[in-house]
Amino acid sequence: MLQQIYPSAPHDYSYELNKDFQFDAAHFVPSEAAGKCQRIHGHTYYANVTVAGDELDESGFLVNFALIKELIHGRFDHTLLNDDSASFDGENPDRFPTTEVVARTVWELVQAYLDGMPNKPVCLQVYLRETPTSYCIYRPKRKAASHE
Repeated sequence: MLQQIYPSAPHDYSYELNKDFQFDAAHFVPSEAAGKCQRIHGHTYYANVTVAGDELDESGFLVNFALIKELIHGRFDHTLLNDDSASFDGENPDRFPTTEVVARTVWELVQAYLDGMPNKPVCLQVYLRETPTSYCIYRPKRKAASHE
C-alpha cells in the first residue's frame, strides 16, 4: 500500500493523519441476495483510517499510529467476522459483515477510542478495500464526526 492515494474528507482541522494497515478475515453474508457471498470466504482487507484534530497529546501526537492499528488488527485479524457478536449480527442486515458495515464498524471502534482522549481527535473516514477491485469508504455525517 505504499503511496496509495485515498479520497480525502474535507475539514478545517489543523492536523490530519492517515494510518494504513491490513488484516485477514473470513466472513459470510447471511442473505440470499448475497449470492456466492453467502458462503464462508476470506479476504485480505486493506484499510486506511483518517483522523483529524486541532490539539496534540502529551506525547506530541494527534494519536499514536500503532494504537489505531491495534484496535482493528488485534480484534479482526485471522477471525471469522460473523463470530464477533458485539460488532456483527446475522439477523439484522444493518449489522451483516458486508464491506460497508465492516468499514462503519472500524469507524465506530476508532471513534470510541478517540472519544476517551483529552485532545478529542475525530475519525473522518475509513477506507476499506476488500478485493483488488472493490472498496468502500465510510464517512459519518458531520454531526456524528464532530460530536456537535
